Amino acid sequence: MPKKKSIKSKNKRNPSKGGNGLAKIATITTKSLSSAFMNFKKNQEIKKIKEIKLKKLQENNDLIKEKKELRIWEEKLKKEDNKLRLKEDELRTKERDIKTREDLQKIENERLVKKDENLILITNDLRNKEKELKIKEEEQKRKDIDLKVREEEQKSLELKEKRKRDRALKIIKEEEEKQKQLENIKIKEWEEKFDREQKAKEHRENLREQRLREKELEKLRSFEEKENPVNKDFSTGLEKFEIDKTKEN
Repeated sequence: MPKKKSIKSKNKRNPSKGGNGLAKIATITTKSLSSAFMNFKKNQEIKKIKEIKLKKLQENNDLIKEKKELRIWEEKLKKEDNKLRLKEDELRTKERDIKTREDLQKIENERLVKKDENLILITNDLRNKEKELKIKEEEQKRKDIDLKVREEEQKSLELKEKRKRDRALKIIKEEEEKQKQLENIKIKEWEEKFDREQKAKEHRENLREQRLREKELEKLRSFEEKENPVNKDFSTGLEKFEIDKTKEN
C-alpha cells in the first residue's frame, strides 16, 4: 500500500512534464509533415520542369530534322537547277560555235578572193623588192668592208691602250709594294722600340722593388739588432738570400 501512494504522489508532482512531451511530438510531426509536403511539391514542380524541357528538346529535335530534310531538298533542287543551267549554257555555246563557224567561213571565202587579188600585187612587189635587195646587198658589202677596216683600227688602238694601262698598273703595284715594305719596316722598328721600352720599364720596376726590399730588410735588421743581437747572423744570411733571388729574377 505505501508503494502505490508514492507512485500517485510522483504523478501528481510532475504534471507539466507529460504535457510538454506531447506538445513536442505534435510540433515535430507538424514540421515533418509540412517539410514532406513541401518536398513533394518541389518534386512535382521539378518533374513538370523536366517534362517541359524534354518536350522542348523533342520539338527542337523535330525542327532540326525538318530543317535538315529541307536543306537536302534545297540542295537537290539546286543541283537539278544547276544541271539545267549547264545544259542551257551548252546549247548556247553550241549555237554560238555554229554561228562563229559560219561567220568564219564567210570571212575565209572573202579572204580567198582578196588573196587572189593580192597575189598579183605581191608578185609585182616581189620583183621590185628583188631589185631593191640587190642594191642593198651591194651597199651592205661596202659597209662591211668599211666596218672591218674600222674594227682593225679599233683593235690596234685598244691594244695600245691596254699596254699603257698594264704599264701604269705595274708602276702602281711596284709603288704599293715599296709602301708596304716601308710600312713593315716602320712596324718592326716600332715593335723593337716598344720591346726596349717595356724591358727598360721592367728593369726600372725590378730596381725599384729591389730598393724597397733592401729598405725593408735594413729596417728589419736594425729592429732585430735592437731586439735580439743573437739573430744578427741569421738576418744577414736571409738578406743575402733575398738579394740573390732578386738578381735571378
